[in-house]
Amino acid sequence: MSDLTSIRNIGPVQQKALTAVGITTAAQLYELGADAAYTKLLQSGTKPHFIMYYVLHMALQGRPWNDCKGAEKQQLRERFDAIKSTAFDADRSALEEILNRIGVIAVKP
Repeated sequence: MSDLTSIRNIGPVQQKALTAVGITTAAQLYELGADAAYTKLLQSGTKPHFIMYYVLHMALQGRPWNDCKGAEKQQLRERFDAIKSTAFDADRSALEEILNRIGVIAVKP
């Protein structure tokens, strides 16, 4: 099984975030796809960040992170907004961040 960082554009920070939500190999990430993986990140309390979202898409296509432009970028923005509106709870995320910091809640796989 390949390490997540074997995928172009996936660095140590994104690897850590993905591993925290149970995505530990490149094969798992490819199987899930960018939308499902990003949804898991948001549901775990990761703050929404459009660039992180589209970089994930570019990574799974083997493209440079900054290759997303024009109509494609607009379509991804619309998908990002839809995912964010259903998968991210700012209040829960802030509370979970505090509880995680003090060690009250275990990170979910």
